Amino acid sequence: MSNIYKEITINGLWKQNPGVVQLLGLCPTLAVTTTAVNGLSLGLATAIVMACANGAVSLVRRFIPSEIRVPVFILVIAALVTVIDLSINGFAHSLHKVLGIFIPLIVVNCIVLARVESFAAKNAPVPSMLDGFMMGTGLMLVLGLLGAMREFIGKGTVLSGLDLIFTGMPKALYTMPDYHGFLLAVLPPGAFLGLGTLIAVRNWIEIRKTAKTNTTSPLKPALNH
Repeated sequence: MSNIYKEITINGLWKQNPGVVQLLGLCPTLAVTTTAVNGLSLGLATAIVMACANGAVSLVRRFIPSEIRVPVFILVIAALVTVIDLSINGFAHSLHKVLGIFIPLIVVNCIVLARVESFAAKNAPVPSMLDGFMMGTGLMLVLGLLGAMREFIGKGTVLSGLDLIFTGMPKALYTMPDYHGFLLAVLPPGAFLGLGTLIAVRNWIEIRKTAKTNTTSPLKPALNH
């Protein structure tokens, strides 16, 4: 993998993660993540839309006048979201009912338009598609992890709702026996607390990494006076 692809991947998954660094797309992040399945499903849909939108915009960017570029970008995103929305409705109708309005709202998700405008409109198709997919994957990981935290603490289950996607699967991969749940975790305040925890952990890792780098770096030679 060349340096540019490696940098794009690291930026999307860690350095510029939309969920815990840029803090974009907070509406679905806080509203949908009551379970890991919900978070992962919406995150995957967003990643696919971002990859396809970035690739499409990168291909036609030279032919779009600057005065109308934003409406054209939104039109491309809206068309892709419509395809995803109808696909989920057709192949996983129960999941579509759970995610509801948040699938069409991908059109107005800040991170989707931001990457199209800041990256795809200036770069070649392959790096643009990778950028969109990695940014979407970074968001998907945050949505899935936050959903898993809230689900386990709030309901004592792991991956509940698998039956909404795969026919014949159990309603939950694991259910904690005799657990009555912690209601705060599945309510909106629980989403804020969970997201704050993820942001704090990520910042703590970065601080420790920086401190370790500074400690192990060689000392600069003293200047002669």
